[in-house]
Amino acid sequence: MRPHETLLQVFQRKAENGYAFAILRPKEEYEKYMRARSLPVGSQNRQTASNYGFVSKTFLAVATLITALVPLLAFAATSISQGYATKEDLALGSIVSLEKNSDDHVTAAVTSNADSILGVVISSDSSLLSLTNDTKDQVQIATSGTVPVIVSDINGEIHQGDHITASPLKGVGMKATANVRIVGIAQGGLKNPTKQTYKDKSGREHTVTLGEVPVLVNVAYFFKEPEKTVVPTALQNVANALAGKTVSTLPIVLSSAVFLVMLIIVSSIIYSMIKSSIISVGRNPMSQSAIYRDLIQLSALVLAILAVGLITIYFILTRL
Repeated sequence: MRPHETLLQVFQRKAENGYAFAILRPKEEYEKYMRARSLPVGSQNRQTASNYGFVSKTFLAVATLITALVPLLAFAATSISQGYATKEDLALGSIVSLEKNSDDHVTAAVTSNADSILGVVISSDSSLLSLTNDTKDQVQIATSGTVPVIVSDINGEIHQGDHITASPLKGVGMKATANVRIVGIAQGGLKNPTKQTYKDKSGREHTVTLGEVPVLVNVAYFFKEPEKTVVPTALQNVANALAGKTVSTLPIVLSSAVFLVMLIIVSSIIYSMIKSSIISVGRNPMSQSAIYRDLIQLSALVLAILAVGLITIYFILTRL
């Protein structure tokens, strides 16, 4: 025993050095330790050692229990599903939506019914807790947890953290790029990619990559954050309205420059026209007819400049 070292500290030090007796047999080893040094075996010190052993055993038991329960709890958090009736043959990993005017029938999710997205099709064997009823032709739908989802790259390549929504392909997800209802958030990249072709509503063929992505299912609405730009929101909205589409920053800047040049030219012409008319009338009151003629000509010039400028702005917004 070291100077100023309590008996409890002795057993702790020996346990750290590899001695198991401090935990397994505190009473016996304590008496052996004390007799070997011709020290009195006190009841208080014996009780201290026993308490230490009890605490150590309790700590080991709790740690073992936690180690056993953590995987079970993690599995339970990702394996809860409910049975829904369907008239379709839905593949595992398909995104589904509730049928219109129904709360127990599902159909493959597409962009047209994305507002009714419910969850993802999983197998009943992979669910720790499955809720079913007597309805025939049921599929298990996961509404929470992390499950594999069939996705495509129609809206771009999917990475971890991307929001997943319905795509034009039945049951197949894609990256959400606009304000829309989503099924969850991707927890990884695309797995088992394959190339597929499909036809859009106009009959044109497109080639896309299909695969599986682990998705944390959490049905909610996704609101896209506005892009940081130098263009004010009001000006962006006006440009979008004129072009009938979302306009990028460069065409808006060019259109604004054209508008400013046009405004300066028109303002200069109008100012010169008014100033010269006032001076002419002051010098020769009888020249009113000539002044009116000049005003009409200059007004026509102003209208022509305005027309050319507006047409130029429209082409910049719609073509660039």
